[in-house]
Amino acid sequence: MRVVVAEDSVLLREGIVRLLAEAGHEVVAAVGDGPALVAAVAEHTPDAAVVDVRMPPTHTDEGLRAAVRVRRDTPGTRVLVLSQYVELAYADELLADGRGGVGYLLKDTVVDVDGFLDALARVGAGATVLDPQVISQLMLRGRRDPVQELTPREREVLELMAQGWSNTAIGRKLVVSDGAVEKHIGNIFTKLGLAPDGDQHRRVLAVLAYLRS
Repeated sequence: MRVVVAEDSVLLREGIVRLLAEAGHEVVAAVGDGPALVAAVAEHTPDAAVVDVRMPPTHTDEGLRAAVRVRRDTPGTRVLVLSQYVELAYADELLADGRGGVGYLLKDTVVDVDGFLDALARVGAGATVLDPQVISQLMLRGRRDPVQELTPREREVLELMAQGWSNTAIGRKLVVSDGAVEKHIGNIFTKLGLAPDGDQHRRVLAVLAYLRS
């Protein structure tokens, strides 16, 4: 996978670059701010970008805003966002296009090398991969629950979908068959009113409905 890395901490940036290279990925650019990220993606059209949320000049949400712009200006670019904290600003916009290929992980996850690389692979394959703490924060908004008709098991399945797990992985985690998982997901799509439009697209829309609940 061809990857652009955007991280203002030189040590962490170089660490991510080395980690990706050792895993067989090609890092086509490594930059330290949002505008440089946008320019690098436009120049190299990578498969994915690994982006820190807080970058110069204000160290608030420049990376997240740049990630949103990258998704808008260079369709098809997968984006894996890393953050020390859950930043809700622009998070909805990053997820809202329904195309998948988006991840949002807390930086502590990077310590788990296999978990980080697995998340990048799933994002690169078009999944939406969210840290459980990100899911919790996005749900604590006090809005009407649009998934209130789901059973507890269906909500478990949907939460695992939000974390980017495949049907087979969900089955292993819940100790149920692939067929049972497919049935639960079908029920979720029906209850959320998601008409057939490609299962991957419906998965993303279901996850967005869950996050907005």
